[in-house]
Amino acid sequence: MTDTSIPSADQSLDEETAASVATEEAEESQGEAEAVEKKAPADSDLFRQSEIAADYVEGLLDILDYDGDIDELVSGGRPVVEVVGGRLQNLVGQRGATLEALQELARLAVFRQTGSPSRLLLDIGGYRAARRKELAAVAKNAVEKVKEYGEPVRLEPMSAFERKCVHDVVNAMSGVESESEGVEPNRRIVVRPVD
Repeated sequence: MTDTSIPSADQSLDEETAASVATEEAEESQGEAEAVEKKAPADSDLFRQSEIAADYVEGLLDILDYDGDIDELVSGGRPVVEVVGGRLQNLVGQRGATLEALQELARLAVFRQTGSPSRLLLDIGGYRAARRKELAAVAKNAVEKVKEYGEPVRLEPMSAFERKCVHDVVNAMSGVESESEGVEPNRRIVVRPVD
């Protein structure tokens, strides 16, 4: 079995909240049939969730005296809040750990006002979009190794968001499959050939 890692000086995911992991894990393992059975919230409800979260994030930025432009939108059937501006790296943190915690706080703010859980996605400074591209390259590299050597490849531990990105890329390719193994914060993906 081959072990690959993304080079990074910051390996700590200690700040990632358990509730965020549980929510993302549920999304990771949710089947298509189950998704069809559930009634999807209307776009207006999702946009309302993004507005609530944006107000919450704006309040945090004011307290911290950070400047940022906040966009609320609905993308892929989920509410999204994007914050752009200078001096925002501290809000992303090591490998996105602070971002994950802020996302969970924003989800809790939505829950407090609506009474229902949210699949809100928070992005600060384009971190998630950039990370998604990096993870696509990691996934493709792992798939190439699996196809070349016929051996499973274990990736480094990742957050639920990161694992979902990798699963999406691997599942779109033929001849390979992926699954998560381990327990947080050391949960990782194993890419293996399909028999």
